[in-house]
Amino acid sequence: MKFRWLIPVLLLALLAGATWLGYYQWRDHSQDAVILAAAKRYNVEPALVKAIVWRESWFNPRALGRHGERGLMQIRVTAAQEWADAERVGQLVPEHLLDPSTNTLAGTRYLAQLLKRYARTDNPLPYAIADYNAGRSNVLRWNKGPAGTNSTLFLAQMDFPSTKKYVQVVLKRYAHYRPIFPPPDHS
Repeated sequence: MKFRWLIPVLLLALLAGATWLGYYQWRDHSQDAVILAAAKRYNVEPALVKAIVWRESWFNPRALGRHGERGLMQIRVTAAQEWADAERVGQLVPEHLLDPSTNTLAGTRYLAQLLKRYARTDNPLPYAIADYNAGRSNVLRWNKGPAGTNSTLFLAQMDFPSTKKYVQVVLKRYAHYRPIFPPPDHS
């Protein structure tokens, strides 16, 4: 009877773990509908869009970045305005980027453009993801010579450790989501 206190502690730990797991599952799927709609509209693999959203905002539509990035995909107003102009939406104000649908459409269109930009490489994903994170001018510095078409060499030439880590993390999360997202009933 010395350890009677252990049973309530274990039950509380189990309850806390189950609550956290439930929250994690809810959060991980909270933006699936807008991600699927944007991915379909711009012909980008849904798992890639979801991996970017996971890394950029952890599915928080109200996320704000240090350099003016907003929303799920951490889009800047200038990139979103390009989307709005192309779609004839009109003038965007920064608050519009906190709307999950608007943000995901603008961010996915931008991602689609980046994937097309690097389509002639052996694997456009690292180039597009690096561009999404660090910008075109940095990618142009890193893809000189053979690294211009060889993604392994491209990653090796990257001199921003944070961008290299960003690319690796997004690719890993993309590999995680790819077999399970979209779920079979949404494909």
